[in-house]
Amino acid sequence: MRKVILTARCAYGYGMKKRTFCALALAGLLPLLSACAPYDYSDRVSEIRSDLFLAETEQFSLTVACVSREYPYADDGIPCPMTDTVEVSIVPAEAFSGTVEVYCEDGWGGEASFSAVFGDYRFSQGVDAFPENSISLRVAWGDESIELAATSVRTEATITPQEALSVIVEAEKETLGRMERDGAFCGEFCVRLLRRDKNYYYTAVTDGTERTALLIDAETGEILARRTDTL
Repeated sequence: MRKVILTARCAYGYGMKKRTFCALALAGLLPLLSACAPYDYSDRVSEIRSDLFLAETEQFSLTVACVSREYPYADDGIPCPMTDTVEVSIVPAEAFSGTVEVYCEDGWGGEASFSAVFGDYRFSQGVDAFPENSISLRVAWGDESIELAATSVRTEATITPQEALSVIVEAEKETLGRMERDGAFCGEFCVRLLRRDKNYYYTAVTDGTERTALLIDAETGEILARRTDTL
């Protein structure tokens, strides 16, 4: 009986030592495992244009962009807290007379300013949430006023801004490596949804000294063009 008890104690002690050894070994591996884990660059984004809403009449074409952007904005490689803003661009077929105003059923709106550089009227305002699918708007100028609906360019096939970010991260590993300082990444990303004949993403990464930009097919994720500039 004494022998049995002794054997049981020895087995228990061996088990405890084995579990302790495994725990210590795992703890020793944790820093290595963490170092091997992929870096999450989502907190290094300084601008995201996530959606575009379009509308057109005989008098003008209109675009509403949903933009999350750092404030103050600076292309310096250092991301700052971002704010959500709707940005409206109205391009008249012929010059408008008087002031131009735009209002949305969501509660935002006001007078648009004319941009001599681009020849359009622009309005922007901070919002708590972005619209989805379509939005109802009223545009007024002079003695005229039009109510219309602007529709999102996004479809079920459009990849997300996060997926577009993953494309540039995967494709530009060497570039991101050059932007590290003492083992820390010192750059910021920009991801903008574009609409031409179809949807595209403009993605860029900069550390304040160089910028690499990719044009991406917004459905397939294919890289269509690449450009690098020294700032």
